[in-house]
Amino acid sequence: MTSVKTPADEAEARAIQDELRHHVVLGETGPPPGHGLVTGVDVAYDDARDLVAAAAVVLDAATLEVVEEATAVGHVSFPYVPGLLAFRELPTVLAALDALTAAPGLVVCDGYGLAHPRGFGLACHLGVVTGLPSIGVAKNPFTFTHDEPGPRRGDASALLAADGTEVGRALRTQDETKPVFVSVGHKVSLDNACAHVLALSPRFRIPETTRRADSLCRRALREAS
Repeated sequence: MTSVKTPADEAEARAIQDELRHHVVLGETGPPPGHGLVTGVDVAYDDARDLVAAAAVVLDAATLEVVEEATAVGHVSFPYVPGLLAFRELPTVLAALDALTAAPGLVVCDGYGLAHPRGFGLACHLGVVTGLPSIGVAKNPFTFTHDEPGPRRGDASALLAADGTEVGRALRTQDETKPVFVSVGHKVSLDNACAHVLALSPRFRIPETTRRADSLCRRALREAS
């Protein structure tokens, strides 16, 4: 079972990020879109009960049919601190991934990879500790800037840090809809990450991986006793 240490405080959490950030692999293209398996992960919170539910949904990348799904529910073990959300989510996400019998293939996180204030979002953290190729697909650009991409599906523009570094892309997945924000997590190129997101979004703005994982983790949270 893959496990991660829960830091004692914010300083230790940042130190862990600083250490693991050096292990992110950026020089690999990653698996080809439309082939093999791809897994979406997402989490939902119940603040009143201090619970977090995670879901992992494995899809056939060619057909987008569900191959397998798993959930895990646990208590939140780290406080809410912007930039350190992975420490709240990762233990339960890893438990859901460990419950799968299928190899996850590419993992698509509802959130950020390199497009993160500390350059190490959930997609990076998960990729490094599991060794799996991973990407982040977010619904907003967080603290980064971008030009508006063209109006058609597949149009994209660079997501830029304050120093002008490209940390991801604003990607239009459907004509005349708001873009999503794609960033590399681990062992995938940005071009390939965007190609995967388009392949996973044939009808809706949000990739099927995220749509299905979101629905499943919310259901798991409702059913948790």
